[in-house]
Amino acid sequence: MKKNYAFVAAGLGLVQLALLSTPAHAQDTSRVLNDVVVTATRSPKKLSEIGRVVTVITAAEISRSQGKTLPELLNTVPGITFSGANNAPGISSSVFLRGASTGNTLILIDGFPVNNASTIEGAYDLNAFPLDQIDHIEILKGSGSTLYGSDAVAGVINIITRHSTGQGLKSNVQLSGGSYNTFKESAGLIGTVKNTDIALNLSNTDSKGFPAATDTTGKAGFRNDGFHQRSASINLNQHVSDKLVLNGNLQTSYNTGNLPYGAFQDDQNYTYANTFIFGGLGAKLKLDKGDLKFNINQTDVKNNYNDAASAVNFDFPSYQKNTGHITDAEAILNYSIGNHLDLTSGADFKYSNTRQYSTYDTIQKVNNSIASVYTSLFYKSGIFHMELGGRYNHNNKYGSNGTYTINPSVLLFHQLKIFVTAASAYKTPSLYQLFSIYGNTDLKPETTSSFEAGFDWELIQNTLSFNTVFYRNNTKDVLYFLSEATAPYGKYQNGDQQKDKGYESELKLTMKKLTASAYLAYVTGTLTDENGVNTGNLYRRPKFTFGANVYYQVSNGFSAGLNYKYTGDRKDEKFNPDYSVSVITLKPYGLLDAHLQYVINKHFSLFADFKNILDQKYTDWTGYNTSRFNFMEGIKYQIN
Repeated sequence: MKKNYAFVAAGLGLVQLALLSTPAHAQDTSRVLNDVVVTATRSPKKLSEIGRVVTVITAAEISRSQGKTLPELLNTVPGITFSGANNAPGISSSVFLRGASTGNTLILIDGFPVNNASTIEGAYDLNAFPLDQIDHIEILKGSGSTLYGSDAVAGVINIITRHSTGQGLKSNVQLSGGSYNTFKESAGLIGTVKNTDIALNLSNTDSKGFPAATDTTGKAGFRNDGFHQRSASINLNQHVSDKLVLNGNLQTSYNTGNLPYGAFQDDQNYTYANTFIFGGLGAKLKLDKGDLKFNINQTDVKNNYNDAASAVNFDFPSYQKNTGHITDAEAILNYSIGNHLDLTSGADFKYSNTRQYSTYDTIQKVNNSIASVYTSLFYKSGIFHMELGGRYNHNNKYGSNGTYTINPSVLLFHQLKIFVTAASAYKTPSLYQLFSIYGNTDLKPETTSSFEAGFDWELIQNTLSFNTVFYRNNTKDVLYFLSEATAPYGKYQNGDQQKDKGYESELKLTMKKLTASAYLAYVTGTLTDENGVNTGNLYRRPKFTFGANVYYQVSNGFSAGLNYKYTGDRKDEKFNPDYSVSVITLKPYGLLDAHLQYVINKHFSLFADFKNILDQKYTDWTGYNTSRFNFMEGIKYQIN
């Protein structure tokens, strides 16, 4: 332990020493209409050609966020609330995009969907993904089911991992440490050898954490809930010829730690061990006017939870062991038809299965599958652009359904993009909702119709931009849990309806040494049952969020930044001792973070992150703690 504290102290000394050293240049990028993205259309296109809202978290922004977790970083994006991002390390968090519930935002890794077939919502835990393995992130807001299928209801988060950028191999090592006895080590090897691109990353994180559950007395001596993570990723590209490239990737994470018994309740014996494995193989064939891609990927998740007998659980031990497996195979054709029309068309087959054992319920190996075909046409002529697409799905449990996308846009003066989107999306029932003790094999998918309109305006080209979007989402056949008086005391049903609406605005400034932005997001909505009775108001989702950040290149090597986010009041449920449920209002809060980074030379760089500088005491989940003022600092060494 003394060595760990010595490392932190030495790091602080190095930061001070670096301010007196010879600087080297740092770099940054920003979102402009000429930037190229792939997530919105599944093919490279300029933002000016896309009638959608796409946010890019650049490699430079990730580089200066190494003291954060992935949920903490995504929580700074307008329109995204990552509830629980600042809970105790390792505690699951919930992503709410534009008011939609967890599981309605699709997560991609290098363009491939990742889900967890063993959970109720089917959502992938982003705590499993270390930030140092990511190159950049593209976030598509709004319906994406036509191109991506189930779960892409509110949007898509595409995590693009680090890939080779040039001939020769380069390696790096990064060490960091900070509050809550948190220490992280990572190493990477990246480059190209002849016709093979290689990117290998390894990381290790250990944190003693803090008590996850809230101790209302302050005297109960709740245990620190620790978190330990071992992760590795590898990306390989083999250039067989000028027209054919083969690729393979593997990302694995093994997480262990401690959990509380529940809200306001400690548990000295509750532990978990979770394994996440994602791997894929693919091929890309270049055509005269496009390309043809084949991909197959596998997502495996193993969750083990154990709670030894103790007074807190009435001396009754419990366990839960879940496994989930998803196989996804896809073929995608991108092709230009003349000078004005681009085609994206594909076929997809997804097979999911799970096996679950627990003290209270057992699910033998169960499965489902869905096959899809889709086509989108992208028309461009002068200032006018149009996407028109559709998707047909066949599920072996509920039958068939379809989605559509209509998305016209115009680009005026090469600086002002105005767009409108009418689209539909869907989310399939999870295997748990179908086959558990509370399951219902007659469930239908949730279906959402959405409408949005907005503009993206470069007020000063490559310097100042402003965008605003208004949206409305109506979801039918929402899955809900119907309580019953007899065993098993409930089951999942379709019937509820959810209606959300809101807007987002962002102003962004990019100059030679200064980047800054400010944003405002508003969302409201209600959940009603089949009789029109109000049953919920977007729990844990604030109506108002706003924030600002500024980053300044003080000198050639030294840069500093501030980030602020205000989260407004929101509703949450509180479970009472008599088993009744109360709806309470959580107070608003604002978080101020700072980042310092110094590039000493081409080999050494230092960073320090300071989070919750104002030491705000706040609650994201009723009965659970959040982090107070804390910091991380580190050093990175580029070996060659």
